[in-house]
Amino acid sequence: YAEFLHCKGKKFTDFDEVRHEIEAETDRVTGMNKGISPIPINLRVYSPHVLNLTLIDLPGITKVPVGDQPPDIEYQIREMIMQFITRENCLILAVTPANTDLANSDALKLAKEVDPQGLRTIGVITKLDLMDEGTDARDVLENKLLPLRRGYVGVVNRSQKDIDGKKDIKAAMLAERKFFLSHPAYRHIADRMGTPHLQKVLNQQLTNHIRDTLPNFRNKLQGQLLSIEHEVEAYKNFKPEDPTRKTKALLQMVQQFAVDFEKRIEGSGDQVDTLELSGGAKINRIFHERFPFEIVKMEFNEKELRREISYAIKNIHGIRTGLFTPDMAFEAIVKKQIVKLKGPSLKSVDLVIQELINTVKKCTKKLANFPRLCEETERIVANHIREREGKTKDQVLLLIDIQVSYINTNHEDFIGFAKIQAILTSLNKNIENISVARTWFQLQTLNLFKESLKGLWY
Repeated sequence: YAEFLHCKGKKFTDFDEVRHEIEAETDRVTGMNKGISPIPINLRVYSPHVLNLTLIDLPGITKVPVGDQPPDIEYQIREMIMQFITRENCLILAVTPANTDLANSDALKLAKEVDPQGLRTIGVITKLDLMDEGTDARDVLENKLLPLRRGYVGVVNRSQKDIDGKKDIKAAMLAERKFFLSHPAYRHIADRMGTPHLQKVLNQQLTNHIRDTLPNFRNKLQGQLLSIEHEVEAYKNFKPEDPTRKTKALLQMVQQFAVDFEKRIEGSGDQVDTLELSGGAKINRIFHERFPFEIVKMEFNEKELRREISYAIKNIHGIRTGLFTPDMAFEAIVKKQIVKLKGPSLKSVDLVIQELINTVKKCTKKLANFPRLCEETERIVANHIREREGKTKDQVLLLIDIQVSYINTNHEDFIGFAKIQAILTSLNKNIENISVARTWFQLQTLNLFKESLKGLWY
């Protein structure tokens, strides 16, 4: 007899009724016009003539939608199939009609995607009795054409005419046996063909597969059991209605969040990310690599700078013809370069803020069992970080304004006229990148000093 999960307690002894119930349930779930649904129809068959197996009958790939099928029917069916065949503890029956090209088999193609070594795939060739006269699938069944590690099994199912004529399973299996014994291409492998042999192969292969995967499966279960036991131990004396315990638990979780956040920033966390930089390490890289890189990108064009200096000097002299280069021209150019530091500095602040917020999100993962607490913690800490962001940017702008407000030409690193004369006397070769007043104001070569000595702006 048979039982359906959606018809609990009802036994079906007539398998014509079983077929009608499958059709009726399919129509109830998917509609009357060839719709599809991922909801399975669970059927259990009790008989001394069947093996203890769980079979999942998956639909074939539909290329063109018909009826009520959606436009992406192929994608939906593919995703439905993948949900089952990607499981490592399942065997895959790749069913392919014998009257089609094996190289174009969708079943074998999907099986190869999830099982490239063929460890879980068994080939099943159907419709051997419908092949064109003079052709056969001998090379396929002998595992020569497209070899599979577990091989192929050929079967001959009932045709629609047989089903309409109410040909029973026993008669169908006898006809199948007769076909293989009488066919010249399959006679020598008849003992390895047919539905009974497929049942035997499935039983043996599944038993072997379970034996091979059982150790890993056992280890996985033991790991899950240990994790659950630890979780149960944590809740052993938990009284959810006790307000004092609620407060204590809340404080403990918040304190743990603070500790985790600090460890991620300081670099002493218990979970070290080996795939990418995060937390304090990423902030360190922003300060020591990204920020200097952004500064280097600010390098000015020498010709443009010379033009600006020339205009500044002329504008300061006005109608007069100057004898000496005014300091105001130098300060105007230097201040303009200092102001350019605002962009990279503020960008670095944004990058650090974003990394801090990412760190907060990683630390709140331990609060996943309390979604509202997790959400509220993220919100409060993120808001606090955003508040400090504004003050940090104000401080950065203030520091830059301080540098702009006064140019200290008396600093030891400042290159004045006298120092240039000493350098010209002691060196006869080109030098590059002389720092001017530490304001990223650079002169590229000594030739520039020589050529501009008469009109020097220091």
